[in-house]
Formats: sequence, C-alpha cells, structure tokens
Amino acid sequence: QVQLVESGGGSVQAGGSLRLSCSVSTYTYIDYCLGWFRPAPGKEREAVATIVRYEGISYADSVKGRFTISKDNAKNTLYLQMDSLKPEDTAMYYCAAGGSGCWVKSVYNYWGRGTQVTVSS
Repeated sequence: QVQLVESGGGSVQAGGSLRLSCSVSTYTYIDYCLGWFRPAPGKEREAVATIVRYEGISYADSVKGRFTISKDNAKNTLYLQMDSLKPEDTAMYYCAAGGSGCWVKSVYNYWGRGTQVTVSS
C-alpha cells in the first residue's frame, strides 16, 4: 500500500507563504500523477495543482501565479510552494498519487490524511 504524508501546514497572515511537503512511500509513484487537493466551500475535494512526467503541470485558476508545484524524485517528495496567501486559501490540503489524466480526481488511488492551512486577515 502506498502511503503519503503531508507536512508544512500552519497559520499565517494574509500575504504570507508556506511550503507543503508530501512524502511518498513508493518510489514508482513519483513518475505517476501527483496532485494537491483542497475542498472548495461546501464541495468535494478539487485539484489545486497536478504534476506528471508526461502531462506536465496544471493549476486551478484560483491559484495561478501564486502556487508552484514541484517534485524531487531523489527524495520521493512532492512540494507545493504557496505565496501571497489569501484567507480564502484556508483549507485542509491533501496530496494524492494515481494514474493518468491528472486533473480527474477519480484517477487518484492513494491519499494522504491532509495538512491544515489557515490564513488570517
């Protein structure tokens, strides 16, 4: 079973920055779809950013220009650099690993437990 563990969440003021990390237990999944998700208000989890070797990088419109997704294959780690944080970014953030078609939530088979991000005004 693949295990993913998020870290790096916390509380910051609006305009601040955080870097989230996701440790992936199975090396092979570093080259599969990897993504960061958060629940929209009153909705299911939605993709914030995704990355894969063959499909590149995608971002939700709400975070373009502010968030950066990256991965370090040698460390089996996925990152989300979050800059210019806004109160509406407050959420539990989850990392996930899956197959292909990375913007589709259903392709993700493995999920972390989440890390809380709180942005105050």
